[in-house]
Amino acid sequence: MLIEHTVPLGTALTVTHATDRGPRTYNADAFAAHRRTFVVADGVGDAASAAEAAWAAARAASLLTDPVSAILAARDALQVHTGDAVIVVATARPEGGFDIAWAGDARAYASDGTDLVQLTTDHTVAEYFRERGTHAQPRMEHVVTNTVRHATLANIGRATARASRLALVSDGVYGPLGYDGMRAIMSGHASADRLVRAALYGRGTDNATALVVS
Repeated sequence: MLIEHTVPLGTALTVTHATDRGPRTYNADAFAAHRRTFVVADGVGDAASAAEAAWAAARAASLLTDPVSAILAARDALQVHTGDAVIVVATARPEGGFDIAWAGDARAYASDGTDLVQLTTDHTVAEYFRERGTHAQPRMEHVVTNTVRHATLANIGRATARASRLALVSDGVYGPLGYDGMRAIMSGHASADRLVRAALYGRGTDNATALVVS
């Protein structure tokens, strides 16, 4: 069942978040928004332990206002869980813009209403080979090289953005939609609900979760 919610954040920001289990047995995706910190986590695997890990990581990360520290807090929270997750965290700066950090292949996209920019670089075997000029097999796209449990100050990804819209999504959203689908939705009436529904309509085979800040 799709869950969608809209929360106004003062006079400047509004966040929508939505999630759906899709065809999987468990919904191992999670999201969290607290003050000006926004999180999407994707549990590794289709199991109850993956879902528990994702929600624990998302909740812990959402309580901090620095995205790198947030991921390290998520890592600490998983010490009492057996599962693991990938994660992307964004924090809104008081002066405008966002700081982003990630571990794994959950993504952040920025949009100005026309152009769409992928802010994160997947921590996957496929991306590892692409960065070195080597062809990557499709199956490598789904093999992550970093997760919450293995996150360190050295391997956490970092980015910044000044954009009117920000989307945090699991691979169950950006996989079926691709760049063109993401861009079309983010340039229109962008919402997490529209991203998730479009991914499911596109015959997505995974949990689908999105969080949109505008």
